Amino acid sequence: MLKKHSQFVEGLLFAGDMAATAGAWCLSYVLRFVHPVIPVTKGDPGFGAYSEILPIVLVLCAIAYRAGQLYAPRREGSLLLELFGIVKANAIAFLLLVAFVTFYRAFEYSRAVLLLFLGVNTIVLAFFRAAIRLALRRARERGWNLRFALIVGSGKLGQGVARRIGENPWMGVRAVGYIDDREHRQGQVIQGLRILGTLADLDRLVAEKGVDQVWIALPFKQAAKVEEAVERLAQTMVDIRIVPDLTTFATLNHGVTELDGLPILHLRETPLVGWNRVIKRSFDVVMSAIALVLLSIPLAVIALLVKMTSKGPVFYSQERMGLDGSTFRMLKFRTMRVDAERETGAVWAKKDDPRRTPIGTFLRSTSLDELPQFWNVFKGDMSIVGPRPERPVFIDQFKKSIPGYMMRHKMKTGITGWAQVNGWRGNTSLKKRIQYDLYYIENWSLWFDLRIMFMTVFRIRENAY
Repeated sequence: MLKKHSQFVEGLLFAGDMAATAGAWCLSYVLRFVHPVIPVTKGDPGFGAYSEILPIVLVLCAIAYRAGQLYAPRREGSLLLELFGIVKANAIAFLLLVAFVTFYRAFEYSRAVLLLFLGVNTIVLAFFRAAIRLALRRARERGWNLRFALIVGSGKLGQGVARRIGENPWMGVRAVGYIDDREHRQGQVIQGLRILGTLADLDRLVAEKGVDQVWIALPFKQAAKVEEAVERLAQTMVDIRIVPDLTTFATLNHGVTELDGLPILHLRETPLVGWNRVIKRSFDVVMSAIALVLLSIPLAVIALLVKMTSKGPVFYSQERMGLDGSTFRMLKFRTMRVDAERETGAVWAKKDDPRRTPIGTFLRSTSLDELPQFWNVFKGDMSIVGPRPERPVFIDQFKKSIPGYMMRHKMKTGITGWAQVNGWRGNTSLKKRIQYDLYYIENWSLWFDLRIMFMTVFRIRENAY
């Protein structure tokens, strides 16, 4: 993305949003007391008290808009997604306003005004954002303030740059073609753009095509050509943008930070930093404590049944790998014979496994054998939601044959998870399981956790044996 363009557009959007919000607040008062859409029973209190808190309303809404990511770049250019973000941001703003008027005792504000504001502001912002999108599209169609870009590299990375430039008209950039050193590709048209020449033609094409920007999008193995491209552009005035080839590496939540002015590229990071980590851990502690208390009687009954129906301990403790590769002892109700792996060694359980005890068949099919893991969650070894924990002996095999397998350990393992509720548990495709695990880590939120917990109730028996 173009940082300068992004900041400029973001500033315009923010100023417009604040103006629209101020208008929506005033209109909500009018609809309540001046031209009431809801009958007024206590008279008109006057606009003075409502105008006094307008600055606070704007501050709270600004916080809500940031939290709702209304200023994040919309790469896919979807108006529907932006409208969803507006609804979400207004819901957050409504909750903040309700909290404010509840604790602010200087004046009793009408709850009807707040409800009207929720609806009016959502509609006003939606129309404003739609108008901005339409204006940007029309301006670009008419060639207003366009910048022309040449893309060095026509592979997946270069094509990705071309696609994103086309999908983000607010940048005011139009790609004119590709540069590619491979002779057999000269003249080819890819995604509507022609390959115009090789690196040797770069400075000439910049002058001929009136190019303002050159985007260098070469694979990591062609790093030497990046230097050549920059040298050829040394005598020109074009802006140079280098797109790092992250596709060469297995990445997770990648991003860029600075160390005293030195740019640092992060390839693998957990999303659970700062407040996210505090929120998820607090949620796990509270929910696991509640679960252990509420399930105390069922736990005792299951423990008694396990003890009565087979010889051996009630609980089965097994080493599993957790966050950042650390190991812990995971608890389960014992569902198999004590000597289950004496002859076979470490193997996965299978359907109709003959090693199971009489009560073990029922416990495994209903996943009740995993209830003691709430103790692991309470201790901090696991989370309620996360990638399912695996045994180190199996991980040593999987990490060599499945790319990206170890990235799932950038988050605590869980009793349930996104892969599990989608049926990828037990003796199913490991590659699919990893895809779902990494999707969960990339898109983690507390709401996502709650969704998975809800889905678990209905899919708890799927591929459980």
